[in-house]
Amino acid sequence: MGNYKTDVIIIGAGPVGLFAVFELGLLDMKCHLVDILDKPGGQCAELYPEKPIYDIPALPIVTGQELTDRLLEQIKPFNPVFHFGQMAEELKKLDNGNWELKTDDGVVIEAPVIVIAAGGGSFVPKKPSLPDLDKHEGKSVFYSVKKMEQFRGKKILIAGGGDSALDWALNLHPIAAEVALIHRRDDFRAAPDSVNKMRELVAAGKMKLHIADLKALHAKDGVLAGLMAHNKDLGEHLIPADTLLAFYGLTMKLGPIANFGLNLHENLIPVDTEKFETATKGIFSIGDINWYPGKLKLILSGFHEGALMAQQAFRYVYPDKKLRFQYTTSSSSLQEKLGVADKAA
Repeated sequence: MGNYKTDVIIIGAGPVGLFAVFELGLLDMKCHLVDILDKPGGQCAELYPEKPIYDIPALPIVTGQELTDRLLEQIKPFNPVFHFGQMAEELKKLDNGNWELKTDDGVVIEAPVIVIAAGGGSFVPKKPSLPDLDKHEGKSVFYSVKKMEQFRGKKILIAGGGDSALDWALNLHPIAAEVALIHRRDDFRAAPDSVNKMRELVAAGKMKLHIADLKALHAKDGVLAGLMAHNKDLGEHLIPADTLLAFYGLTMKLGPIANFGLNLHENLIPVDTEKFETATKGIFSIGDINWYPGKLKLILSGFHEGALMAQQAFRYVYPDKKLRFQYTTSSSSLQEKLGVADKAA
């Protein structure tokens, strides 16, 4: 609970939302961030904290968690306020021209600018339709890998045919007791290099590949002991496993954001490419949740969008001030804000 006033409310604390704090901070705008997760980093930190990312400029290889940690370090001088474990539930325009955002925890925040950086909204894993699945979730059935060490010595069955399934089959293979992959057909949507590596391990007898459909969990005394599968050749058969990792993708749920009156385009928020502003004045959208012609769903695109958004946000927060474009390398005032003035001298 609590009532706050700030310059900018950012919905979503993933990498793009975090970097927006930096760009806004350089222009003297304070931020409050609301995120449904219990920590910063968005999908990056939640779904693949240990998985390497290769396309962040100047960082040849960085994990989702490392990227999050570096962004948090970068925005530390601007003291953002985080509201974790909360959903942005209601948004309304006040008589004074500001926006008022309420969360499902009863927190109320007022600001002239709203930035929606919610990735694809709330991501919910697509689950296999197996009886009693919920009894094993979080114990022996998982939809993401947060700590690889948790799966050391396990007999793992990985379900799915995309990049996540193949990547984790290859990454967990060295530490698991056994890794088997199950997919309904012998055709994979993953990167060809990953598929080739998997097939080499299968050919060498180091990994099993089952072309079959999952039918049921097989438990002994409440503990997962295997999974029942079915295909034409074997009919219904048991695959021994004490852990199921199911990677069937994610279902996007915008939740209350869908009710903010933003003229959605296939569940995404249309914006212009000058300011990344929506059709509603004072509401911006950056990162994977927005749409415009030529949009690329890349973190680096979201960083660029955040920089341009901040230029227009300044005009709403400080309507009587003139915006001066400055470089962090040469501006002493920006260096003071970042706490690096002495180092730059």
